[in-house]
Amino acid sequence: MNVKSNFHTHTTYCDGKNTPEEMIKSAIEKGFTHLGFSGHAYTSFDLSWCMSKEKTKEYKNEILRLKDKYKNEISIYLGLEMDYYSEENLADYDYIIGSVHYVEKNGVYYPVDESEEILLNAVNDAWNGDIYAFIDDYYSLVKNLPKRFDFDIVGHIDLVTKFNESGNLFDENCDKYKNSAYCAIDELLSYHKSFEVNTGAIIRGYRTKPYPSDMLLTRIKEGNGRVIISADAHSVDGLDFAFDKAQEIIDSLKIKQIKVL
Repeated sequence: MNVKSNFHTHTTYCDGKNTPEEMIKSAIEKGFTHLGFSGHAYTSFDLSWCMSKEKTKEYKNEILRLKDKYKNEISIYLGLEMDYYSEENLADYDYIIGSVHYVEKNGVYYPVDESEEILLNAVNDAWNGDIYAFIDDYYSLVKNLPKRFDFDIVGHIDLVTKFNESGNLFDENCDKYKNSAYCAIDELLSYHKSFEVNTGAIIRGYRTKPYPSDMLLTRIKEGNGRVIISADAHSVDGLDFAFDKAQEIIDSLKIKQIKVL
């Protein structure tokens, strides 16, 4: 069966550019059979990209309305992307993506993926310039996600590498980095979590390959883990962007894959 799907989708309810209905209509045109919405959950200390509590209520109602409206054309799912520090009752959702976008140090929440300059300033200010100490704290949060809340998919597990594809910030092949990342992967594998192969940074020009790296995907394979391709779409153009590239990587590494939750 040919299944075309995406379960990492953002809309105007958070930091996306298109409404949910615009996303659905585009997905239908692209031949999708399943589409999951994953608005950014309320995170109290930074409202610039997530849904407010009131917007969350509106979001849930709208996705459920559209789920019924388009039920004969496409299967729609109500999901949520929870940051480690997000606050939301998860009872009403079809699925949850668990992600880490911040690392807290001395009461300050430092964003991981806002910009290279902000990342380096954070490392200098709070980690005494030791980027591997920052990375270790990041992966410690990723490792502990299952203890914070229940979820289905690990979101962009190596988001900390967003600005490092050329290796200009740190060495992803060194033992310090690999030990931190592998420890998180092994813990998540023990909870039987699925890992997304996320193409979102490609369309936004930060990377030429999806998250996670081939090295981390190999670790996931060795642990008998499963992956799911996701777009981390913030616009209709991103709904299936670079899915062919992601599929090629998965096939080349012979990793088990789930196409639909």
